[in-house]
Amino acid sequence: MDIVTSDDALMTARALVLHDLEVTRAANPESVSVLEESVTTRRWWTSQWEEGKEYVAGLIAQDVQDGLLDRVGRWPLCRACDDLDPHALYIHPELGGPDPTWVCEKSGIPVAPLGGLSH
Repeated sequence: MDIVTSDDALMTARALVLHDLEVTRAANPESVSVLEESVTTRRWWTSQWEEGKEYVAGLIAQDVQDGLLDRVGRWPLCRACDDLDPHALYIHPELGGPDPTWVCEKSGIPVAPLGGLSH
């Protein structure tokens, strides 16, 4: 039986979001600090609700989006549709899981799974 602990889920979530920050060239000390703050907060959250580990990756991605919005603007920006106005991707499903996916906020098309963005 494969048992995923809350810490495993948190570290996987951290790696997925960090990958997406890196490939979108948004990884810097400030964005990584926002990511680390979210992992710390969600560590407490998963300790209170063990079943929440299924949702934690998407929720951490949403936390990072929210944290970066006030500091540097929308992240990640959509490069998958024909709309030339800068617009963001969002995590679907809204509760962050299971299987969080980046979706274009304008067209609604799925762009990539969390951790699957490319240049």
